[in-house]
Amino acid sequence: MNLNIDIQEREHIQHVSLSGEIDAYTAPKLKESILPLTQSSEAEVVVDLQSVTYMDSTGLGVFISALKSTKEYGSQLTLINPQERVYRLFKITGLTEIINIDTDSTVRGGL
Repeated sequence: MNLNIDIQEREHIQHVSLSGEIDAYTAPKLKESILPLTQSSEAEVVVDLQSVTYMDSTGLGVFISALKSTKEYGSQLTLINPQERVYRLFKITGLTEIINIDTDSTVRGGL
């Protein structure tokens, strides 16, 4: 399966809607799309994971890279609406402690 990436800017916030699978095949495309969004001071990037049906460790690596980029450039990253199995991957790796993940779809109006 492929990964669909839809990026829209609303109210100075980059909204990224993902659907499909994030794995070794699709992660490079995701990284190419997300990292530039984080490389602007004061940028806010909200990634909606609601339609992500599968993610492996390469997907986690993309989000860790994006988080490092936000620290370097002074931007913000928020992940919203992960499905339970995707959220569990962040949880068991301890990434819920360092990446802002909101399971409430009302974050900034959701997507």
